[in-house]
Amino acid sequence: MAKQKIDILFESDDILVINKPTGVSVTADRGGAADILQLLNGQISVSEPLRLIHRLDKETSGVMLLGKHKAAQSRYSSLFEKRQIQKLYLAIVQGPLAYPGGSIKDPIARSQRNPRAMHIHPRLGKPAHTVWKQLADFGMLALVAAQTITGRTHQIRIHFSHRGMPLAIDSMYGASQPLMLSSFKNGYRPKRDRDESPMISRLTLHAYQLTVPLGNEAEPEMKTFVAGLDKKFAAAVKLLTKHTANMAEGFIDEADFEKILNALPLTYPYTLESEETQP
Repeated sequence: MAKQKIDILFESDDILVINKPTGVSVTADRGGAADILQLLNGQISVSEPLRLIHRLDKETSGVMLLGKHKAAQSRYSSLFEKRQIQKLYLAIVQGPLAYPGGSIKDPIARSQRNPRAMHIHPRLGKPAHTVWKQLADFGMLALVAAQTITGRTHQIRIHFSHRGMPLAIDSMYGASQPLMLSSFKNGYRPKRDRDESPMISRLTLHAYQLTVPLGNEAEPEMKTFVAGLDKKFAAAVKLLTKHTANMAEGFIDEADFEKILNALPLTYPYTLESEETQP
């Protein structure tokens, strides 16, 4: 079987920006499949092995930054710690939503019952901050943009689940059933002699954009990289937009729909003022 080719969004002497596919691990895979570093080291010519700067869950797709040498890894890891790199995710969540947006600061700790999972723990949890904004209302589902101010493991997944708006598909913190068009399209008729295929059956979370400083450390240039949605995720957004139009509001701003379809940057929801106005 041919190795999966990774979409490279940007490459310099210091860093590599990629669009990680869903189902690819960023560390050694439990099932023995090639991880993201193995795939990339076999795909491009590098003078030394690529280095992780941050991580995405195996089932999360989207934009990811890697270092091409130790100094780059150190610089950008430090920028993440200082919160000088902005990250924005798209998520399909269960609705309807009680608010059009919010600021979540529930502290996160590793679960003692399941070492692979996280949970909210006011006393033992580490500080975690997610700011989110609803982009589209699909009735029983919604599309949101989520900006992670901190970078805790499973942060968006556990924050949203704890606040009663879990990801539409998340086997660890929510429902695991795939999204079917027949659940949303009035008068849906399956093709003869064929079972209905899911609109999407993967984790409904995508790392959409990343804004990082490039070039000289004293006078860096801020650059935003956007990782377009994969075919299934994009199809789900388009089909939900089309077939829930009679029962829900759809996209609050139609410009956001066009931006997402064309992989253009979205506005980050976090501002200093949002701390005072969001629940």
